[in-house]
Amino acid sequence: MHARRDTAAICLAVAMAWAGTAWAEEPVGERRGRAGAGEVRTLSNVVVTATASERDAGDAPASVSVIEGEALRARPVHDLADAVKGTVGVGLDDVGLGRRGISIRGMSSEHTLMLVDGQRISTSASAIAHSDFELGWVPTEAIDRVEVVRGPMSSLYGSEALGGVVNVITRSATDRWQGSVSAYGLVNDHGLDGNQYKSGFYVGGPLVPGRLGLNAWGEYRYRDALRDAADPAFTALDRNRSTTGHVGLTWTPDARQRIDVSASAGNEDLDGVRGTSAAPYSADNQVQRRRYALSHAGQWDWGDSQVRLYRSTLDREAGRSDGADATGPNRFTDTVLDGRIGFAAGRAHKFTLGAETRRESLEDPSVNRAGKKSQTHYALFAQDEIVLGERWELVLGSRFDRHEDFGWETSPRAYLLFHASDALTFKGGAGRGFKAPTLKQLSPEYESFAAMGGRGVIRGNPELQPETNQSFEFGASYDRPRWSAGATAFHNDVRNLIETRRLPTCDVSGRTCLVYENVARARLQGLELTAGATLSPAWRLDANYTYLDARDRMADTRLPDRSRHRANATLAWTPLAALSTRVRVEYIGSQFRSATESERPGYTLLHWYVDYDVNRNLSLHAGIENLTDKRLANDDASVYGRADEGRRYFAGLTARF
Repeated sequence: MHARRDTAAICLAVAMAWAGTAWAEEPVGERRGRAGAGEVRTLSNVVVTATASERDAGDAPASVSVIEGEALRARPVHDLADAVKGTVGVGLDDVGLGRRGISIRGMSSEHTLMLVDGQRISTSASAIAHSDFELGWVPTEAIDRVEVVRGPMSSLYGSEALGGVVNVITRSATDRWQGSVSAYGLVNDHGLDGNQYKSGFYVGGPLVPGRLGLNAWGEYRYRDALRDAADPAFTALDRNRSTTGHVGLTWTPDARQRIDVSASAGNEDLDGVRGTSAAPYSADNQVQRRRYALSHAGQWDWGDSQVRLYRSTLDREAGRSDGADATGPNRFTDTVLDGRIGFAAGRAHKFTLGAETRRESLEDPSVNRAGKKSQTHYALFAQDEIVLGERWELVLGSRFDRHEDFGWETSPRAYLLFHASDALTFKGGAGRGFKAPTLKQLSPEYESFAAMGGRGVIRGNPELQPETNQSFEFGASYDRPRWSAGATAFHNDVRNLIETRRLPTCDVSGRTCLVYENVARARLQGLELTAGATLSPAWRLDANYTYLDARDRMADTRLPDRSRHRANATLAWTPLAALSTRVRVEYIGSQFRSATESERPGYTLLHWYVDYDVNRNLSLHAGIENLTDKRLANDDASVYGRADEGRRYFAGLTARF
């Protein structure tokens, strides 16, 4: 009976979502639960990324974490890296120049697929060194929730989902007008600048009740350059200024159909001073993002359907005051047409079938003589959600990708769930993921003289093969009204990792020649623990811990720049209905660097926040981040890769209407 209740709950969730498209029906605030006056909040136990349809998080055939947008708007969040920081199994890579990437279970940040509402976005890290430009596509004010799937998801999403998926779910128009405005300031206390300011808005509601809805959002954020403590003439973190805007329309011609059209635009400027004291130079990056989407969804007597056409572009102009190669300009374009249908076959099977075609193009002066290269990808996928008796469920799926250079790539996945009781669930599965080499890596004409800070020459290799990951995991979760706990063991066997290798000789005088090769094999395995408890009506404790054993199987050494131990904990106290405060602790364990360098020491960061609801429409937020003033690379650049701003004071507000 339990499995039947779960199936009924899923069907009810889908029906409620479709009811939400009829704007005049029951108030969304009452249907989904009020997080604050006028604040629409999607139920935290509903996720879509693991199966491409709505499911309860406890029944998701994957390891999924959900970060609520409301929680993000109550603390300073500069970009998506700040949003997911502290999530179990997730780390932030140092990608150079003070920038970060999102790493899942120790995999490279380039193995994390970024989605917005289930749609791919153009990623720049595939062609630009030290790039984190994919972290700024959606402002905090527009986020309903962020879903993080840990483990390969190529069975649904194809290439790039080798390590996992981060899916940003945006807020959508409802049956009544509502909106919010938020702003914050963040001030550092040590005189090296790096102060931040951000403001944003969201508004959504019916233009034609029951038929046409509108949502719109915008954001402006600014961060002063953080000056280098050793030499304030240089910058440890770039000055950053960004503006983002979006408008979307939802049309429901009848109770069965929904059509969405949207356009998003963003501009970001980054500049800093680098080099040596004898030869300093300023570097500037101007990034322009655009995203357009059109989709149709239908709910029919036989099942449901979805068709989407969307395009994302990222343009980057770069310059250096010393006239050296700035590896640009670059233009990344992804155009995707996909569709899927879902239907039940009897009482035990729910099938999802789909297809996708994707045109990926890169304009870059170094990729080949023409300065432009593109590829077309084709894919088919199938998934079967099978009810095996009252307490068992099996999810089988596979995707078949057609790559111009490699032919067909198959990504199967199987996941089994067992509900031992209403509170206790066991689940585990196996899957295969892949990541195709980038357009630059495969191009026989690609040649860049910007490698190794201008000392090296790197060239493409058309003989490269896709990177692969064979993954296994097993977990258990126990969920009671006052407390919950979970544990998941995982194992990733990664092969054909692409690395750069120095050639013994170089045909360019005074330079070092580099080449891309499939040379690496790695094993990443570990344990993830989560727990939460309501200690009393006023006190709540949540914590997670990740153990990671990451080894280079070729050299039989630990993989560098990965912590074996990570832990996060938040203790919240609500003495009054309108007043709450919380303390958050982050522990990052020591990291292996190389056989000739000592380990990078672990460290602990401590943060404190307080929130006060002035009334049902206005909330105030304040806090102190990094209470113990750990400045990392700004105190010891020989050990740490990225500078932290140090102790900083935060004040902000959220107004809802």
